[in-house]
Amino acid sequence: MACDLWLVPLVDVLCHSPDNPFSEEIAAYDKALTEAGLPPVPVFSYMPGLSGDVAPVAGFDYDALHFLRRAYLLRICGLEVTPVDELGGDYEQLLEMFETTAQESHLVWHYDHAGAYVPVDFPHPLATEELLEGGGPLGSAHGLLRDLELVAPSIGIDPANPPAAPEAPSRPTTLEERASGVPLEDGPFARERHVWLGLHAAATRSLGQGSMIVFS
Repeated sequence: MACDLWLVPLVDVLCHSPDNPFSEEIAAYDKALTEAGLPPVPVFSYMPGLSGDVAPVAGFDYDALHFLRRAYLLRICGLEVTPVDELGGDYEQLLEMFETTAQESHLVWHYDHAGAYVPVDFPHPLATEELLEGGGPLGSAHGLLRDLELVAPSIGIDPANPPAAPEAPSRPTTLEERASGVPLEDGPFARERHVWLGLHAAATRSLGQGSMIVFS
């Protein structure tokens, strides 16, 4: 099943528009951030070259995302990061054994099909009853980037000089179909690397442009 990542520019021409399709979500995120003593979702003034257009930034299969999450949990828990052909039951066992660690990770503790990362720095994902009933835990783009940098060496990526990111999807993909993008390389961690590069592109652009990352 396919997962698309979209960048939502947090510019006033979109966020202050009465037709903003993300107004309810941003209000819920603002509430959760405020309750945690954090600043609200930032809104930036329009500048040349930046519009309110929402655009895809990456796409991959959910299975591949779980492969990367598995690698992260192994890495942060001090276990050997080994490639596998199928997830099997060890990923679920990792989630059960290291539940607290998983819930502190912006990479791992995030709904597959919904939710967002915002360009606000906080240590662990935020989870309120309202968020969990909607899009799930709210992640930090800063925190996601830290998680990606931690797991990168285990899958053969230098986080200071990563390979080029795959091209963004040319069109939205449905939940039932496979992602249009495929790993550009072979190797034992090809799937993990493909997802890593897509998430890294999303996180760096989120921080550089002031955008929100949305899963769909």
